[in-house]
Amino acid sequence: MKLDIYLNYHGNCEEAFQFYETQLGGRITHLVRHGDQPNPNIPSDWNEKVLHARIEIGTTQLMGADIPTAEPMRSAYLALSLPSEAAAERVYALLIDGGQIFMPMEKTPFANRFAMLRDKFGTSWMLLHQPAEDAPPARKAGADPWY
Repeated sequence: MKLDIYLNYHGNCEEAFQFYETQLGGRITHLVRHGDQPNPNIPSDWNEKVLHARIEIGTTQLMGADIPTAEPMRSAYLALSLPSEAAAERVYALLIDGGQIFMPMEKTPFANRFAMLRDKFGTSWMLLHQPAEDAPPARKAGADPWY
């Protein structure tokens, strides 16, 4: 079993995924536009907007689409664990540009660096760098706890 993340954007999915590809080292693996599969419920000026896209960021697959009625994420976050305090600070600086800070980057009882924010695309993020002794144990590749 595998759980993936699907985000709806209000017309800026492609811009968001290109930003994540460039700035977070992701790789866009699939992109289909609304014009490729016309839908009478989607405005005609949205033909070039994203019907479905996939990007790989690290070991996670993120999927998304442009939906005319989409609103920014309110109660869910993408949690991004970073390998160092410097990496956490770098990604924080990239994602807060044009975004909204909910909790500034700081040391917490559970992380050397932790922050909560919403980026300029409406995606909510938790960023953290955990001390090595507090990091979750690495899972064996291919191990599935459900079977």
